[in-house]
Amino acid sequence: MAASSGGLSTPFGLKLRRVDISHLNESQLKVRKLGKKSRSFGNRDCRIDCCCPDSGLPIPRATGSGQSVEKAEEWPFDSRNSPHRVKPALPFASPQSRFGSKQEKFYPRCTPRNSGPQSRDTPPKRDTGIANEKDMGISLLNENVNETGINEDGSTWFRESGEEFGDNGYRCRWTRMGGQSPDGSSEWKETWWEKSDWTGYKELGVEKSGRNAEGDSWWETWQEVLHQDEWSNLARIERSAQKQAKSGVENAGWYEKWWEKYDAKGWTEKGAHKYGRLNEQSWWEKWGEHYDGRGSVLKWTDKWAETEIGTKWGDKWEEKFFAGIGSRQGETWHVSPGGGRWSRTWGEEHFGNGKVHKYGKSTTGESWDIVVDEETYYSAEPHYGWADVVGDSSQLLSIKPRERPPGVYPDVNFGSSPPPADDIPPDVPSSSSQ
Repeated sequence: MAASSGGLSTPFGLKLRRVDISHLNESQLKVRKLGKKSRSFGNRDCRIDCCCPDSGLPIPRATGSGQSVEKAEEWPFDSRNSPHRVKPALPFASPQSRFGSKQEKFYPRCTPRNSGPQSRDTPPKRDTGIANEKDMGISLLNENVNETGINEDGSTWFRESGEEFGDNGYRCRWTRMGGQSPDGSSEWKETWWEKSDWTGYKELGVEKSGRNAEGDSWWETWQEVLHQDEWSNLARIERSAQKQAKSGVENAGWYEKWWEKYDAKGWTEKGAHKYGRLNEQSWWEKWGEHYDGRGSVLKWTDKWAETEIGTKWGDKWEEKFFAGIGSRQGETWHVSPGGGRWSRTWGEEHFGNGKVHKYGKSTTGESWDIVVDEETYYSAEPHYGWADVVGDSSQLLSIKPRERPPGVYPDVNFGSSPPPADDIPPDVPSSSSQ
């Protein structure tokens, strides 16, 4: 895990030396090129009061992997790890028939002309992870502006930009824009920012929100951060995204939080928390991956769902490996409205010599305990790692900090500070798997 911004007192009297990474660019940070796959995290708040209305957003039609929680038959229990697989007792009601056409109905686009900003009223999509910075379209203005306008269709727009300064060379450049339909029933807002200071900290961020005439609303944030780890002195890049949508006509909505953290020696952490609701059914999903950069890997997934009448079901698994030796274990379970519980647990021990011990049991009397000849497959490195994130972060790395006067050095605070609070919106209900 990343050290908190304040850090802790140094153990064993070690003296830490801070290395200035503000001058590093993409070519200096890049170490090696791996495959590409995912996307993630930042942890400072830009001091702009801006455009996040209330938490909410429209329910877009499920696309791609987003269908994994729409139907129980397609719920992705990991059959590779479990010798047995059980479908949930109750399928998720598919929202496609009710919401399928809404993606095209999100309010009529304001199309500002000339100097006005182009409408960016598109709601986020589920299960799309963290976008690369080139897909966010961040283009900050070089001068301070504050302007408004009216389009030919009567819709209005605004755009403003500014710059803020603080201690330690802190600078935040920002641009804020938005638009509204003629009757005010639909609107969109978006803010871009970049931040830097003399410690080498750099941040790029976006916040979007909107609503339409039907009452659907949405909110989305994206952040990308470069900083120096306070204990290892290694450069670290963190990326994150939060997305939320809420229906205006039904009791339906979803929320997702994604994050990824990378350092220059291959340490990587990735994860996501997801929640969804459609009328009487709700579902949750959490997963994480951790690579220590020296061959050790931990992965886990926990998914569960419930209905208002009390039926619950879920599936979870975990795997740990190092140097070809490790284990996998998991559980599939179901709880009836009356409280009756069924479960099946399973496990695997991989000895690194071609032998695998497999065992398991269920509440209905099933059991197995065998040793088989089987190869062990796992990935000790992430599919998308340090070299990939550096290659996709050219705009972040190109942020220029304020010029530092001669003889002035950054103030490095190694005092203790509390860990950041979980920023899941308050209207997302919490639940725990069995």
